Order: sequence, then structure tokens, then C-alpha cells
Amino acid sequence: MSNENFATSDDPQVLAQEVAFLKLMVTHMLKAIGQADAGKVVINMERYVKTLGDQPEAEVFTNTIQQIKTAFRQ
Repeated sequence: MSNENFATSDDPQVLAQEVAFLKLMVTHMLKAIGQADAGKVVINMERYVKTLGDQPEAEVFTNTIQQIKTAFRQ
């Protein structure tokens, strides 16, 4: 791993745009690896979310996974 600086702005709007971009990037990466492997990744992430003790965080992760799955199916 390199020592890149991935600085993020303090502006919530910029941060929201970065998060939206990362969701889009993950979706395109899943499409690139193929349906079978992408399905395994999503299933593993859903399993991981079930192990989280922090319910609000789990809900955010679940919503994010759902958004990615919806975009992947399009």
C-alpha cells in the first residue's frame, strides 16, 4: 500500500458527493468481476452487517448495500 493522502473536505456536501462516487465505483467494480463473484461479495457483506453490534451503523450499511444491489441489477 502506498502512502497516498486521501484528504476529505470538511464540507458535508463534498463528503456526500465523495460517498456517492464511491458507491458508483463499487457498483461498476462488481459489474466488472461478473455476476457470480459479485453475488458472493454482496452476500459476504450482508453477513458482515449481521455481525455488527451497532444498530444505526448496520442500518446505514444495509441501505448502502441495497442501493448498490439495485444499481448492479440495472
